[in-house]
Amino acid sequence: MPELPEVAALAQALEEKLRGRVIAAGHLVSFSALKTYRIGLEALAGLEIGSVTRHGKFLDIEAQGIHLIFHLARAGWVKWHDEVPAVPARAGKSGLALRVVLDDGSGFSLTEAGTQKHLAVYIVEDPAEVPGIAALGPDPLAEGFTADDLGRILADAGRAQLKGVLRDQKTLAGIGNAYSDEILHAARLSPFKPANSLEKEGVDELYRHIRQVLGDAVVAASGHPIEELKDAKRASMRVHGRTGEQCDECGTTIAEVSFVDSSLQYCPGCQTGGKPLADRRLSKLLK
Repeated sequence: MPELPEVAALAQALEEKLRGRVIAAGHLVSFSALKTYRIGLEALAGLEIGSVTRHGKFLDIEAQGIHLIFHLARAGWVKWHDEVPAVPARAGKSGLALRVVLDDGSGFSLTEAGTQKHLAVYIVEDPAEVPGIAALGPDPLAEGFTADDLGRILADAGRAQLKGVLRDQKTLAGIGNAYSDEILHAARLSPFKPANSLEKEGVDELYRHIRQVLGDAVVAASGHPIEELKDAKRASMRVHGRTGEQCDECGTTIAEVSFVDSSLQYCPGCQTGGKPLADRRLSKLLK
């Protein structure tokens, strides 16, 4: 799933390609992807694109007061076309959900792999009309987000596990499964440690690692072509997706906890004092 760093890089790449261009047409292929109906896709035709921004994991293309917003979910992605294919946009093995054509013949497609379709598209006059955006917590890389803000969030979360708190978009915007693993590894914290158990020093350290891991990832992703962003993300991971490999920090074998539809990775040597974490579905979580 694209998370804050990749979405930021996508916004930057699309801004460079789209700003000042006029939308010629939009072709909706997966009708279930469109979540709003008050403003039709045809309303975008003839509008000049002013900006491309990010709200958490949402991408926002603004064109003369109308916002084309989309969330790529777990398996969605953006494909850029220097020249939009002449073949009409239609459903198929490509997983095409939406295609946007610009006035110079270029454009982009939104695609989604797999059978579970969660990619979401919204056409609104105000981003706050999108429920997921309206409910977002603070952006952890925002200039005004402080360690004290994080401390209040953790205190309010009570004994909820740190992994879940970091991933909750209503608590912090933009962090998902992969970067929560990376942040907790950098901070040497168990993913199941209760949020309210950190002392002031621990909160400050976690805050520093949140900003550093995400900030470094944003810088690393910036400038990559859209088609290379996924591979760049995978290559940068130190624990996430590396089950069975050796930790670069301590040499311990990276372990995994599996859930129904996801998994987390961690280093027992760096994060849990050498103790393996029990499967959450079967045992009490370790602190």
